[in-house]
Amino acid sequence: MSCGEPAGIGPELAERAWEILGDSLPFFWIGEPSHLPGTVPHVLLGDPGEAVEAASRGLPVLPLPMPGPRVPGEPQAAHAPGVIQSIEAGVRHVLDGQAAALCTLPIHKQALAEGADFAYPGHTEFLAHLGGVDEVVMMLASDRLRVVPVTIHIALADVPAALTPELLDRRIRITHDALVRQFGVDQPVLAVAGLNPHAGEGGRMGREDMELIAPVLAKLRAEGMLLNGPLPADTMFHARAREDYDAAICMYHDQALIPIKTLDFDEGVNVTLGLPFVRTSPDHGTAFDIAGTGIANPTSTIAALRMASRLARG
Repeated sequence: MSCGEPAGIGPELAERAWEILGDSLPFFWIGEPSHLPGTVPHVLLGDPGEAVEAASRGLPVLPLPMPGPRVPGEPQAAHAPGVIQSIEAGVRHVLDGQAAALCTLPIHKQALAEGADFAYPGHTEFLAHLGGVDEVVMMLASDRLRVVPVTIHIALADVPAALTPELLDRRIRITHDALVRQFGVDQPVLAVAGLNPHAGEGGRMGREDMELIAPVLAKLRAEGMLLNGPLPADTMFHARAREDYDAAICMYHDQALIPIKTLDFDEGVNVTLGLPFVRTSPDHGTAFDIAGTGIANPTSTIAALRMASRLARG
C-alpha cells in the first residue's frame, strides 16, 4: 500500500484497515512512520518479505523517510517527492515479486505538481508509465457491478468528438482481456451503453449509436466477443439487467459512475486494467476536510485490498 497524500486521510485508513483485517489479509504500508496517527501498533520492516509474519503484531510499515511532520488538511511541498517514491517503490516490489498487488491511497495532484513537478494528469497515467504500457483503462468495480467509462474526465460537450471507433475498440479489448486474465471470467459478456437517450432511437436522437458504436461491436462480435448493445443506458443497471453481463462499457464518466456509486458508494473500488500488475485503489479522494478527525470510513480501502488479493490470485 502506497502512502498517498500524508495530509489526507490515507494514514488513518491504513491503520483502520490493519485494525479490521489484521493478518487475515497481510499488507504493508510504504511511507514515513511518523505520519501515521499511532492509534494501532506498527512493525517497522527491513524487507517486504517480513510483512506476513509482522501483520499479526501490528501494521507492517516499510519506512520511507520524508522531511517534516504531517499536518492534516495541509499538504506540504516537501512531502511530494516521498509520495511519488512510495508509488514507485510499490510498483517495484510487485514487479519484483515481493508483493502480490499494489493498493494506492489517494494522492493530491496539485501538491505533487507544486512540490515535485509531477507531470502526469493523475495516478493512473503515472502507473502506466511505471508499468511500461501505452494505455490503461479505469474500471470501477464492486460485488454488484463493474463499469468502464470510455471517456473520463472531460466536459460532456466534448464527449462526442472524443469518442472514436479506435478508442472504443481499445477500451473493449482491454476490458475483455482483464476479465479473462484477472477476474477469471472465461467468456466475458459486456453490455455496451449507447451515447444518446434510447441508444439514439434509430437515429432520431443522434446517429453516433448507429454509425460509430454499432459497427465497432459488429466487428468485435465477428471475432468471437460476447457483446450486448448499444443499449439504452437507462435500462442497463437494474437488478435483472445486471444478471446478463460481467461488465458495462459506458460512453462517459457519469454514465458509468452514477450507477455504481448509487449501488455501492462505500465499497466501489478503482481497478486499473491493462497494467502488467494488479492495482486497486479506494474510490474517493484525500478528504482534507476530515483528515485528522478519526472519522474516515475505511470500507472502500478494505474493499480495495480484498479485491487486489482476489485479482492477484487470478
